[in-house]
Amino acid sequence: MTNSVGQRLERYTLRRPQEVLLVTAEIAGEEDRVAIFKGYSSSLMRPTSFDADVPILPSEAKIIRIDRLASPYNPDSPRYIEQGLTWETFQPLLSEVGV
Repeated sequence: MTNSVGQRLERYTLRRPQEVLLVTAEIAGEEDRVAIFKGYSSSLMRPTSFDADVPILPSEAKIIRIDRLASPYNPDSPRYIEQGLTWETFQPLLSEVGV
């Protein structure tokens, strides 16, 4: 069984709880921004389901960019670790934590 992009990113944040990921993705032709922290995802642009089994980033989502930030996340004063990563450039970080 393969894990979806969203599940892998959520697992990454479980293993790196000092980080918040801000993911810009295209979902069904529309852009969305998703915050991922300690294994949970939340859309910053549209309603998020209360059901944790409903994926925020479905498997068909196209990742546009991933920003790594230090937690806690403050939208008025974000502390970036790294910005503008692509899905391909994020792969080594996933491998580092075994995701």
